[in-house]
Amino acid sequence: MTKPQRLFLIDGSSYIYRAYYAIRHLSNSQGLACNAVLGFTKMLLKVIREHNPDQLVVVFDAKGPTFRKDMYPQYKANRAKMPEDLVPQIPYIKQIVTAFNFASIERSGFEADDILATLARQKAAQGFEVVIVTGDKDLMQVVSERVWLLDTMKDKLSGLDEVALRFGGTPDKVIEVQALAGDSADNVPGVPGIGEKTAKQLIEQFGTVENLLANIDEVKGAKRRENLRNYAEQARLSRTLVTLIDDMQLELEGVDFSIRQPDSEQLALLFTELEFTQLYNEFAPPVVLTRQLTGTYSCVTTPQQLTDMLEQLQQAPYISLDTETTSLKALEADLVGLSFAIEAGQGWYVPVAHVGGGAEEQLPMELVLKSLRPLLEDEQCSKVGQNLKYDALVLRRAGIRLAGIVADTMLMSYLLYPVSRSHGLDSMAAEFLHHKMIAYSDVAGSGKKQISFAEVALDVATEYAAEDADITLQLFHQFQPQLSGELRTLYETVELPLLQVLIDMEWSGVGVDCEKLRILSADFASQIDLLEQQIYSLADGEFNINSPKQLGEVLFEKLGLAHGKKTKTGWSTAVDVLQKLADQHDIAALVLEYRSLAKLKGTYTDSLPRLIHPETGRIHTSFNQAVTATGRLSSSEPNLQNIPIRSAAGRAIREAFIPAPGQVLLAADYSQIELRVMAHLAEEPALQRSFVAQEDIHLRTASEIFGVFPEMVTDEMRRRAKTINFGVLYGMGAFSLGKELAISTKEAKQYIDSYFARYPKVNDFIEQCQAQARQQLYVTTLLGRHCAVPDINSKNGQVRSYAERNAVNYPVQGSAADIIKLAMVKIQRRLHHEGLAAKMVLQVHDELVFDVPQSELEQVKLLVQNEMEQVVVLKVPMTVSVGWGNNWCEAH
Repeated sequence: MTKPQRLFLIDGSSYIYRAYYAIRHLSNSQGLACNAVLGFTKMLLKVIREHNPDQLVVVFDAKGPTFRKDMYPQYKANRAKMPEDLVPQIPYIKQIVTAFNFASIERSGFEADDILATLARQKAAQGFEVVIVTGDKDLMQVVSERVWLLDTMKDKLSGLDEVALRFGGTPDKVIEVQALAGDSADNVPGVPGIGEKTAKQLIEQFGTVENLLANIDEVKGAKRRENLRNYAEQARLSRTLVTLIDDMQLELEGVDFSIRQPDSEQLALLFTELEFTQLYNEFAPPVVLTRQLTGTYSCVTTPQQLTDMLEQLQQAPYISLDTETTSLKALEADLVGLSFAIEAGQGWYVPVAHVGGGAEEQLPMELVLKSLRPLLEDEQCSKVGQNLKYDALVLRRAGIRLAGIVADTMLMSYLLYPVSRSHGLDSMAAEFLHHKMIAYSDVAGSGKKQISFAEVALDVATEYAAEDADITLQLFHQFQPQLSGELRTLYETVELPLLQVLIDMEWSGVGVDCEKLRILSADFASQIDLLEQQIYSLADGEFNINSPKQLGEVLFEKLGLAHGKKTKTGWSTAVDVLQKLADQHDIAALVLEYRSLAKLKGTYTDSLPRLIHPETGRIHTSFNQAVTATGRLSSSEPNLQNIPIRSAAGRAIREAFIPAPGQVLLAADYSQIELRVMAHLAEEPALQRSFVAQEDIHLRTASEIFGVFPEMVTDEMRRRAKTINFGVLYGMGAFSLGKELAISTKEAKQYIDSYFARYPKVNDFIEQCQAQARQQLYVTTLLGRHCAVPDINSKNGQVRSYAERNAVNYPVQGSAADIIKLAMVKIQRRLHHEGLAAKMVLQVHDELVFDVPQSELEQVKLLVQNEMEQVVVLKVPMTVSVGWGNNWCEAH
């Protein structure tokens, strides 16, 4: 027997809204909102990949009124107007549907639900199995033995059993129940006082609305009988409104519902404009790389080929290089091969540790490295690459210290195109060269079947590896002339030299006391157990504290604490909610402490020992140079930026970071660097005078705002002034400030107004930053970095407000980031120049940490402090506190 074909009907209009609210605050570099477009596309692809339909059609609501609106003007009158930033996304969504070659239908005067009902009935009658992809309960009335509903957001398939469970009978009862209960979403009135549960019971008893209305006297409850009599016509109207039209004349001749190959060229254009790099890489048509020469990628497997390649490399103005390895972690990766390019369209691959097809032809690694070492370690030989920090560390593990780095395309892209979501090679090749790179999965497979690159056959490996070097070179030549003015200075004086600093820092790593962490982890476990018992005691019973659902039920239902709005998944137990509750009940404070300790234990005391390198006995975090919007460095594997300094538990973890034997850790920390930067950028004389006079800036602000002498400022006044100082810095409005200080919005506004009255130049600075952002879609830092603010002109008020705050914060935070980066470069140069053994090992926010021999302590202390305080000239002094000790906590 032939298996029936499966037709999927997509409720497109419902999908659009679901996608819009599922992904928030997403736009391209031009500020075009595209969250709904991306969400819709991914949801559509999810259906195709997970369910593999034979046919598919997307159904949309048409513009203009429908017959239901003509019949009942209040129909859907309660619906909010479509969000302004969603409106321009609709055409893109429809273009993407067309580009995927999916059929789509919309008809004026009717709703998408009517079309879906009609198609479902017609196609089921023709023998299709029909699945309507929607979250709309109205469509339950069209369910049959051949028609199902699929809610992909909940992964729930509804058939006749699910309809019966909800509405108490066959699908025709859906209309009867909804006629009585109404539908608040569509403003269908129904009968007052009758909800879905009661309506279900009445229809189970009477069968239909008409039969019910004919036998009102048999209904229990005087008020219910009265409402049924008074609103009988309203019930009949509601029944008509909720009844879907399933016999429309759709005129589908020539419409192909089959799944066809997408129009990859059209998709490529759309995904390029929208900057959906991942989707572009997946669906863009293969592009034949334009080769400026007739040569192809060559695999170097003989001594003569190696000699010939070296001769050409030595004569080239720039050498693009890349490494192939066994791991993404540089300090655990073994070298498998090296690729080089000196002209577009040509490249070489030199395998050194392959075990796949053709491996017997490769040259010995010792011979290759010996031959390449002079070239790779030659400072005068200019090297370019993509994320060269990784390659430099891999080569150092192989005994080669890479020198002559003059360009890194990842850093160039990061400075030139800060709004790009990715500065990876594949993304940049697609965006700037319109070239689709060979994917790693294409050569090595994916998932459980993925093989090591060492197992890839040489001919396949050559095309993949040499392409990386070739495309990197082409990107370098495209980016090089674009870097000019302050951006080029920033690149050449900060980002590029910092690359070498980070290579040395990651290579050095930082010492960790494994036994201290073990003891600390056990101590945290004991404290967590104690907190659990205290929480259970206050809750009068055990439950899963890590389950937000169960915790919400305990806090808000069992204990009856004040709560916010209940969501589909339960009560919110977020940190801000628990912080408010902490004043009401001890259990909230205990849960916060429990969460904090559990996170520290899992993230640090349990995890750090596993990250200790087996060869060095140290932890080698990765410093990410091209990630944040402001230029700040971040760290990963492990992330050392988030170890708290103010809590006892956080300080205890810092005690586990130790120097090398016979040395000390020295920590140097900028004092209030961002406030000082703001005073400089805003040119606010009152703030500048305070810093020059070395006053307590928070005490001075409190004195100014509250109108009292400095000696009359209380601790609470100073605390509030500190919150205001940093609040203004981060663009905090009156509502947020009031929430932070637990005061009214009105009082908070008075504080802010008073602040700006005392410091008017700060307000001018804020307005200037936002004006620059609106015009250019970016703001600049002290050293000329461009920090992207693409959403500054968004139609969505919440998104726009967030962008406005960033427009103020980014120049300040970004300038502070530039300053410490430049300080790192200058300190490293002096350490090398003066022949000191001290090593920079960590950078965390505004702090630098060094591993210093005892004999160099005084010299390094002065060197670090002087370089950090004098790295740039501000209109206010920069001050640095320096400490040292036998662990990081002591040093801080």
